[in-house]
Amino acid sequence: MPTELSAEQAAARLECVDTLGITLGPGQPPAVLRALGARQDWTNLRVFGALLVVGTELFSRPGVHYVSGFFGPIERALRDMGADIEFAAADFRRFAPLLERQAPRVMTTVATPPDADGWCSLSLHAGGTIAELRRAGADPKRLLIVEVSASYPRTFGYGTQRHALHVDEIDILVHSTDAPLALPGGDVPPTEVERSIARHAVGLIGSGATLQTGIGAIPNQIATLLAEGTGGGYGLHTEMFTDGCMHLHRAGKVTNTGKGQYDGVSVTTFAFGSQELYSWLDDNRDVAFLPVDIVNSPEVIAANTDMISINGALAVDIQGQVVADTIDGGQFSGIGGAEDFVAGAGLELSDRSLICLPSTFVKDGELRSRIVPWFGPGAVITTPRQQVDVIVTEYGTAELEGKTVRERGEALAAIAHPQVRDALLAAALRAARGRSPVG
Repeated sequence: MPTELSAEQAAARLECVDTLGITLGPGQPPAVLRALGARQDWTNLRVFGALLVVGTELFSRPGVHYVSGFFGPIERALRDMGADIEFAAADFRRFAPLLERQAPRVMTTVATPPDADGWCSLSLHAGGTIAELRRAGADPKRLLIVEVSASYPRTFGYGTQRHALHVDEIDILVHSTDAPLALPGGDVPPTEVERSIARHAVGLIGSGATLQTGIGAIPNQIATLLAEGTGGGYGLHTEMFTDGCMHLHRAGKVTNTGKGQYDGVSVTTFAFGSQELYSWLDDNRDVAFLPVDIVNSPEVIAANTDMISINGALAVDIQGQVVADTIDGGQFSGIGGAEDFVAGAGLELSDRSLICLPSTFVKDGELRSRIVPWFGPGAVITTPRQQVDVIVTEYGTAELEGKTVRERGEALAAIAHPQVRDALLAAALRAARGRSPVG
């Protein structure tokens, strides 16, 4: 049986020189991380995690070094204020083996209180930490700290993949009343550009398709149009379960039949959204939370029927290279699972991978194109050109798979802002017969 301690008492069990592994985003234990942040005696604490969502002083303390696999607003703020933070580039599915290699002495997560049989649901996050949580709990030289709160929804796994820890696996149990961070529920209406992108994307999605969608206004608008449309019979196999996924369920558009695997349930590895979403997920067996190495396996993704992956980007060049996680070479977000799903959807001709983005953005009062002839020095490519299938903007769709560089440039010029189309076409012409597009 675990030792029951307060968050402060649990935080005191870490050494001044230690290693700590935390879960991604909504799986992070709020009270424990705040208590760790109250300590000021750290000499060399190395923390491994991704996408911080908990407010804590921990990562700004001297002697604390944080390695993140995905930057969110908190990571960017820490970097800008000079905290000791670094980015580790990895696809989401590689988080599990990388964490196993690090083998932090202490692992921590949030969960629901134990049920009558002693099982604590891992709630909103499976991700790449489940195996390491269990290894830490089983190793007498390591420590597993689990914060439990009734404010978190009880969710479930599938078959032998139990999305829970038993109290007998836990070293320290911390009780709290904290609730998960809730994102706005989509009250902000989409822009006309976002509506146009969504309309073009929906035109490529047929009834019975298996869908993966990310977070943001465009995926939510796509889900809204699908929910309102005449199609249906969709399946969901998506690393992140969002409010848009919930709306599709509520509209009766999700049946999860004929997917070829995990029939009857929507598959995900973590959920992030509104409080309404969290309440809907509570005790809902229509959604199965599985480890990311299963959910994001390209082979598993490709085994779904008519798989359609929908992701975003920041910029594209006429080669088809995609920048999605950096701005001017500086880390903005992370690779996440986009590459996993682009790769998986590319293994079957019937599957499609959609990368959606507005054609322009405004910087320093100047309208700039997100579709460019080539990237300049320092650009960091997220998706290599050979994996890109379809690019979608408010002007239409550009199908790139199997096309030459010239043909790609021409297709992308057609969906770029009219002001830059001539420059893109000129670069495409220079790129004919395998030449460089650079003028």
